Amino acid sequence: MFDDADPVLGRIREIALAFPEATEVVAHGRPTFRCGKMFATYGGMIKGGPRFEQSVLFIPDAGERDALLADPRFFHPAYVGPSGWLGMDLTGAATRDSVWTEVGELLDASFRQIAPARVIRLLGEPGRR
Repeated sequence: MFDDADPVLGRIREIALAFPEATEVVAHGRPTFRCGKMFATYGGMIKGGPRFEQSVLFIPDAGERDALLADPRFFHPAYVGPSGWLGMDLTGAATRDSVWTEVGELLDASFRQIAPARVIRLLGEPGRR
């Protein structure tokens, strides 16, 4: 369900695996990124709707959820959406650096919501890795 040589997946891996104790596990045919619990998944879809092969699923900060959903790049993903997750379509994003800064911030927020406190202390202030 994914191409290991996909440059978008490569960038997601680079960002996600830079977090302390982060690991990658393929689950349900997709790369997932974890620190004990899952904080990101590569690729998703809308239930009964389109697939977004080049996308990242994450847990947004509750205060940012509505603003993110107002942006057409974001979607409510099948299966994990009811648990508060969102997806970001990254189609064509491989060469746009501003997108990767945003992805890094979103994954930082997602990671901080699931990582143990001792690991979060290793990160320092939000947005800093």
